[in-house]
Amino acid sequence: MSSLLGCSTLYLNSIIGYDETAKQVPESVLQPVTSVGHPSLIDPSDAPGFPEGGFTAWSTVLGAFLIQFCGFGYTSAYGVFQDFYTQTYLTNSTPSAIAWIGSVNGFLLLSSGLVSGRMVDRGTFYPVMKIGCLLQCFFLFMLSLAKPGEYYQIFLSQGIGFGIAIGLTNVPSIAVVSHHFQRRRAVAMGIVAAGASLGSILHPVMLNNLINGRLGFANGVRASAGLSGGLLFIANLLMRTRLPPQSKAVNYTRVLQNSSRDGAYICACVGLAAFEVGFFFETFYLQLDSTLHGLSRRFSFYSLTILHSGSFIGRLTAGIVSAYVGIPNTFVGSSLISSAVIFAMVGLHSVVSVVMIAVSYGFFSGGLVAMMGPLISYLTPEISHIGARMGIAFAISSFGSLLGPPICGAFLTSRYIWWKAAIFAGSVATGGCIMFVFMLVILRIRQKTSNVYSKEAGV
Repeated sequence: MSSLLGCSTLYLNSIIGYDETAKQVPESVLQPVTSVGHPSLIDPSDAPGFPEGGFTAWSTVLGAFLIQFCGFGYTSAYGVFQDFYTQTYLTNSTPSAIAWIGSVNGFLLLSSGLVSGRMVDRGTFYPVMKIGCLLQCFFLFMLSLAKPGEYYQIFLSQGIGFGIAIGLTNVPSIAVVSHHFQRRRAVAMGIVAAGASLGSILHPVMLNNLINGRLGFANGVRASAGLSGGLLFIANLLMRTRLPPQSKAVNYTRVLQNSSRDGAYICACVGLAAFEVGFFFETFYLQLDSTLHGLSRRFSFYSLTILHSGSFIGRLTAGIVSAYVGIPNTFVGSSLISSAVIFAMVGLHSVVSVVMIAVSYGFFSGGLVAMMGPLISYLTPEISHIGARMGIAFAISSFGSLLGPPICGAFLTSRYIWWKAAIFAGSVATGGCIMFVFMLVILRIRQKTSNVYSKEAGV
């Protein structure tokens, strides 16, 4: 999935920067936060300068990388379970019903950011991370106890429990990076987001070989839970906060009121929700599609690995590209190409077509995911609101991930009519891209208006 939900040197400059990149930022963004007159909205960046590196900063990045590897990365491997459940473990359930397990997981992963983001703002980063990591291991072990044909057992453990557990760690692991980096924040977040991609590469290979190999479903899931538990333990030892907690909690009502008057932010949130409907179509169904088109079982097992390998490269590349063309432009370009590739699923029929679709979609969708966090931060005038706005945006987008895969499964039907599902997913994702273009237009208008005011003021 999910995702759900990750992120990729212009980052804070595009929020409150005053160097040469500040000319790209709307005037409203450049207003000092202290002018708001609310004690909870004082900009934490007024604290001593960001280290921009060092052992603590980079160890935090590594820890967050591991969190994304075990959380979002594991969820993104749901296509393995979709294939296995459909053909082996839950044969009495339809593809649409099985897709609800993964979609609910993705929905909770993203929507839980409303709670976890707010708690981190209040200085409870460490308890939230520990609880979330423990729950991830617990629910994976509970999944291993699920019996064949028992849909509700898998739905409760993997869909609901595991989704909430990952949601508790997802936004905090992204937000804590902003404590240590200012100029390099987009690059640092890109590295963190790449953790989800690396997990998406390795988890399918591991799960396919464990579940469909000698160990079987129960022992295979337990083995993956053991690996995740060890990596999550290391991650908690590595991550450290730096900025003090806010003296007063951010008022979500006030943030929502301010956000509702921000056209660019609204377009971004609506666009994300629409795009998420089609976003997970390929990650959920590519392996199943490859198998049912007569391709070798062994190759089909690696189709998701090929897709997420492209995503890994895309997430790392996006942070570099955004330094030259800007975060919004990188985001919009990635979304447009990704939605176009979804339509290409109609023509999947051979090994070459699977590789081309998987690599291209993985690369550009990975760039989009890497820019989600930086984009929301770019659209947030006050750094103290980043956690709240990010949580709100992720929660809104989570409805797309909740509804998209099951609807695609309904279009697919038990007769596997692939072109209907591909056209639906591609069309809705394209609608999301249109909203992103509107967002870009609003930002351009703001920039021009800001330049006019600057000239009139003699700046």
